[in-house]
Amino acid sequence: MSTMVDVRPGYRRRLGSLGWHLLTLAIAAVVLYPGLWMLLSAFKPTNQIVGSVNLVPVNPTLDNFRTALDGIAGVSFWRFFGNSMLLAVGSVIGTVFSASITAYAFARIDFPGRRIWFALMIGTLLLPFHVVIIPQYIVFNQLGLVDTMVPLLIGKFLAAEAFFVFLMVQFMRGLPRELDEAAFLDGAGHLRIFTSITLPLMKPVLATSSIFAFIWSWNDFFGPLLYLKNSDLYPLPVALRLFVDQTSTSDYGAQMAMAVLALAPVIIFFLVFQRYLIGGVATTGLKG
Repeated sequence: MSTMVDVRPGYRRRLGSLGWHLLTLAIAAVVLYPGLWMLLSAFKPTNQIVGSVNLVPVNPTLDNFRTALDGIAGVSFWRFFGNSMLLAVGSVIGTVFSASITAYAFARIDFPGRRIWFALMIGTLLLPFHVVIIPQYIVFNQLGLVDTMVPLLIGKFLAAEAFFVFLMVQFMRGLPRELDEAAFLDGAGHLRIFTSITLPLMKPVLATSSIFAFIWSWNDFFGPLLYLKNSDLYPLPVALRLFVDQTSTSDYGAQMAMAVLALAPVIIFFLVFQRYLIGGVATTGLKG
């Protein structure tokens, strides 16, 4: 009898663990299925993608990748890729540069109205993007900046992304103020403290912000679609739309192939910096 009492709890734990693993695998299968379908569809002829019940291609082909690399509308794939890379890298540089400086001011410098300005900045997170898009477009149009990449990048260099400023402020609040006080006693100013002390300690949150900024810019579709008219300036998300034509034949195979090629840099970027992402999210908001 005692043996049965000892065995049952362990059996129930193993059964519960098995159930959770099966549930996790089922959820993972549902989440990953669209990506798997896209990857396998890139190796199918166009006429076998829409309406086909076979997930695995019957006759795999690389023609879709050749078509995608040749480009469309007279523009090569590498031009689209270069435009996306320019926007993504520019967004990372602008976000890290402007948000870190702004966050240092909010977290370390006592100036009149600091709490009010910080609250107003956080309040912009509640403002829907579609509310400001029309006034922004009118301003950029009057300045003659439509059909350039300036509207897509200028906000990154002006700390317009409140999310990143908030993320860095929370991280800086967890850094010991004794470091700043010791530097002040040695005659260092805010600029020296920021560049020599604070910035090197911010590597996790800077990496986290870089990953988010890169992925959000790389996957942005609405902004480039709104401001860019010339196909030579299109990034990859907008270029994918060119393969689908409602009035004539749509090349879904090439679209899937270009989508796979466009996804690769994001995955590589994430894999390289994922340990910093985990460290930055885990320590953000801790106050020591």
